[in-house]
Amino acid sequence: MTVHTSTDLRTTFLFPGQGGFDGAALRLAKEKYPQVRQVFERIDAETMNLFSRRITDVLFGDHDTDLQELLNDDAWASQVAIYAAGLASYEILDAQGVRPDVLAGHSLGEITALVAAGAFSVEDGVRIVAQRVAVIQRQNGIEGRMVALSAGADRARRLLDLLDDPMLAVATENHDEQTVVSGPGEALDRVIAIAGQLGIGAIEIDTPFPFHTPALAPAVPEFASYVGKLDQHPLRHLVYSPILQRYYEPDDALADRLAEHFVTPVRFAAAVRHLQAAGVTTFVEAGGRAALSKLVVRLTKGSDVRALSSFSIDADGGLALDATLRILRDAGLADATGAPGLAELLAPTVPTDVFEAYWSEHGDEVLRRIADDLGSFTPRPAAAPAAPSAPAPSAGAPDRAEIHAELRTLYAEALEYPEEVFEDGVQLEAELGVDSVKQVELLARASKQYGLPTREAGFRLENYNTMDKIVDFVVSELSGREAVAAG
Repeated sequence: MTVHTSTDLRTTFLFPGQGGFDGAALRLAKEKYPQVRQVFERIDAETMNLFSRRITDVLFGDHDTDLQELLNDDAWASQVAIYAAGLASYEILDAQGVRPDVLAGHSLGEITALVAAGAFSVEDGVRIVAQRVAVIQRQNGIEGRMVALSAGADRARRLLDLLDDPMLAVATENHDEQTVVSGPGEALDRVIAIAGQLGIGAIEIDTPFPFHTPALAPAVPEFASYVGKLDQHPLRHLVYSPILQRYYEPDDALADRLAEHFVTPVRFAAAVRHLQAAGVTTFVEAGGRAALSKLVVRLTKGSDVRALSSFSIDADGGLALDATLRILRDAGLADATGAPGLAELLAPTVPTDVFEAYWSEHGDEVLRRIADDLGSFTPRPAAAPAAPSAPAPSAGAPDRAEIHAELRTLYAEALEYPEEVFEDGVQLEAELGVDSVKQVELLARASKQYGLPTREAGFRLENYNTMDKIVDFVVSELSGREAVAAG
């Protein structure tokens, strides 16, 4: 992966941390975009394993769940909800053809960014978030809060120096007039009192624990050990860390880097300015409440930067994501068909402009209908087709090695992975995180490249879940075509 130092970036997705949740907006998104349901189904399975509760039961009851309700629930609930909302927002943006040049997260949101980039599976992301909570709960005496001060980082540090408490720390530097401090509750009461005397505003942050404080140092090795046992995959996207103040590198031990977050501050303002200097002009907040997009507006005032939100409620009571997608399409930053390759899959003979006009008017309705039908669909029992096998070589048979090399290139370019990860037996979803929708799209591209016929009704994607099976499928189809031509 190339470390970007030149101005070659345009679009950044930002994933929120503490406070980044809007229950009303999330419910609206769930009603309109099937990706929300798909993400939460996977997360539900994991929260059932870990806590014997589904996160959807917490979030989608008979009324909109607000952040305060989540904070009054078990400590994991708010953290998993923020993670899940960010990931669902990312999946919608991705399905709509928005392609970020770089991802960045604010505190907890950095875990979401790494999962969205493919470093961990969705399920492992839940485990990481849950373990982050658990190791803090196991630290005896770690009870504290976080307070936002209306002061810059330097002034906030001078205020903390007056108290000379080693457990007090600057936790996040959001902009030139807002710094969040973290530490024990009693010490923060004194911080608030002194801030009042100095005319500095102080507001408590909605969070179950203090984060980014030296008080959490004992939790670092236990958390690193846990995360180090999870599978780490290559990054599909560039990820910039406001904590590390750099891009993640391919050889980073993410377990160690994520563990450092416990005691290291988030320098969000510096991160936004770095990304702006690298060429980013569009910041899209993937998650709830629009807090980060508002910070970007303040940090880039007077520039041509635009900051867009997703899971928040707009001035008309609608979902902000809808307007965001229209703006991105108008700017040429989103695929008007709603998903790459969708026109090719559904209507290959229809002119692109006609399909785009149709999808713009009816796409949401089509997606809702499909999601509703799938929810009640029961497939007919059928005998499983024989597992694909490589055809016997013949004089006219295509060269398997050549096709494998071509397919590796095709998949690597589409997924932004190194070609070497596409070994014969690599599991596309389980190991590389390529979901079924993306697999269908890639198989369609391969079929088009080799001029393969339409797949038969009995075709089952799960029978072609590794790279060697995809290669064998293409070789088999080409061999059949050669045989027909010869006959």
